[in-house]
Amino acid sequence: MATTTVSAKSSGTFSIGGDLPVNRLGYGAMRITGDGIWGEPKDIEGSKRVLKHVVELDINFIDTADAYGPDVSERLIGEALAPYAKDVVIATKGGLTRQGPNQWLPVGRPEYLTQQVEMSLRRLKVERIDLWQLHRIDSKVPVEDSLGAIKKLQQQGKIRHVGLSEVKPHEIDQARKVIDIVSVQNQYNIGDRKHDDVIDYCTKNKIAFIPWFPVAAGKLAKPGGPLDSAAKKHGVSVGQLSLAWLLHRSPVVLPIPGTSSVEHLEENVAAGAVKLSNAEWAEIEAAAK
Repeated sequence: MATTTVSAKSSGTFSIGGDLPVNRLGYGAMRITGDGIWGEPKDIEGSKRVLKHVVELDINFIDTADAYGPDVSERLIGEALAPYAKDVVIATKGGLTRQGPNQWLPVGRPEYLTQQVEMSLRRLKVERIDLWQLHRIDSKVPVEDSLGAIKKLQQQGKIRHVGLSEVKPHEIDQARKVIDIVSVQNQYNIGDRKHDDVIDYCTKNKIAFIPWFPVAAGKLAKPGGPLDSAAKKHGVSVGQLSLAWLLHRSPVVLPIPGTSSVEHLEENVAAGAVKLSNAEWAEIEAAAK
């Protein structure tokens, strides 16, 4: 289904924080780094070509993190896209440290988070981060302390909006006592719905829900499985069906599929035009349980 005429505009829009309108189908920039989300990509210029094509396809919401590489994803985005088109929203995250490929440890100390925000500003080549997200709550640091430092940076004009990642409703409530929370980023797809309660909370409170790992995997998506059968019936791929379902799930959902391939990027964006009836979605949901 890949075609150069696809546009992320077909996925509809959502306004992050009430004042940052984006097309709902975004781009996750984790995969433009090396294996294990560690080091440089094998093809640096190829990664930059993908980033430039992201914007050409009307994707104006790009999600990254200082831990991707580390530093590599943010730097490549800054090199490829700055100065940014005025409607492009760059979201980043801080609070996870890297010890090697596929290794991640949370650090939420206020002075560390402050340093990381300053470094993100430099790499992304911006004066203010549109959306900064706490990558993980550090169990060794009160979230009030972590977010207190972020609130100071917000008051200084270095951060516009603040979000959280991998949290439950009670943790969002706790964070909202310190700072306004406009987004939540949790692992979620049609085959992994443990955060249904968080999506419902976000829908009720008009908070953006950004699902990472948005495409279903495992036996649900295997050839001949329920999603594969439904995808064939509707003439789309399992990936496209997974993304279209997320867009259907709630108007606050902003999927951010990532890829280092131009062709795969176009296929993902085409998912925004996949429209099924409520009855068809109910049938697919039932098969996915």
